[in-house]
Amino acid sequence: MNGTPNVAFLNPGRLWLLIGVALVAIAYVLMQRRRSRYAVRFTNLRLLDKVAPNRPAWRRHVPAALFLAMLALLVVGFARPTDEVRVPKERATVIIAVDVSASMLATDVRPDRLRAAKEAARDFADQLPDHFNVGLVAFAGNATVVVPPGTDRDVLKAGVDRLSETTAGLGGTAIGEAITTSLAAIRSVDPRADKDPPPARIVLLSDGANTSGRDPDEAAGEANTMNVPVDTISFGTTAGEIARRGGVAMSVPVDGETLRGVAEKTNGGYHEADSKEELQAVYADIGSSVGYVKERADVSARFIGLALLIAVAAALASMFWFSRIP
Repeated sequence: MNGTPNVAFLNPGRLWLLIGVALVAIAYVLMQRRRSRYAVRFTNLRLLDKVAPNRPAWRRHVPAALFLAMLALLVVGFARPTDEVRVPKERATVIIAVDVSASMLATDVRPDRLRAAKEAARDFADQLPDHFNVGLVAFAGNATVVVPPGTDRDVLKAGVDRLSETTAGLGGTAIGEAITTSLAAIRSVDPRADKDPPPARIVLLSDGANTSGRDPDEAAGEANTMNVPVDTISFGTTAGEIARRGGVAMSVPVDGETLRGVAEKTNGGYHEADSKEELQAVYADIGSSVGYVKERADVSARFIGLALLIAVAAALASMFWFSRIP
């Protein structure tokens, strides 16, 4: 659970029992004051030292304070508190779409953009719950499904290892085609998927603007209609270069404007990464949000469990200091 707790109660009327706990606390304080007054009236101080030797000033109150805290927590648990908890999505599907065009061979990211992207994609797949369907799409001048959505992570990693600049064909960057192909893969997850699409997300990584195939804005509109967010990652730096025939360097600076527009239109997130470590951090951030939904659930066990721990602490304190259980 992230953020500030948002606790509500299924039986809030039971919290009135806290008044009883407060009355017990007040009664304890009054009894302690009464004992103090009685001790003052006992005028034979020499005899008082023998029959009532000095007792620890604060330690004698610790078991009582812990006991009252335990009662309060039990009352709160009895009122059945609820909070927002993260629950894994049923039938959840994630498609990883990786740009494998020639520009991904630029070495501005070590060892090069594509190999760094492959390593991060493998790590990302490991972060997702085991029951998640994860698929892999490669795109350059066109797009193709390398690994259909499934739960076998070994198959997925083998597909990632096979990615190269020839996987989806050279000659451009087809971001729109990558989105359309990913949506088709989502609709093929199971027999229900075509009419009842699973909760899904596309994570698309590229280093450039769209240069071929379908218009990314049109494909993003289709993803939005299917309620599939597209998280986009602009990967690389403005200093990227690749070597062409004859040893001539060709500049391939990163361009993320198209990716930003796709993310905004589909309610996804847009991220920029210029190193392998930064890309892994982006994937980790996406994984923490894509894998779960927040639902309100009964969390009374938290309070009851804490109350039991406090009860044990009260018993140990009383036995250690006063050789008895309160």
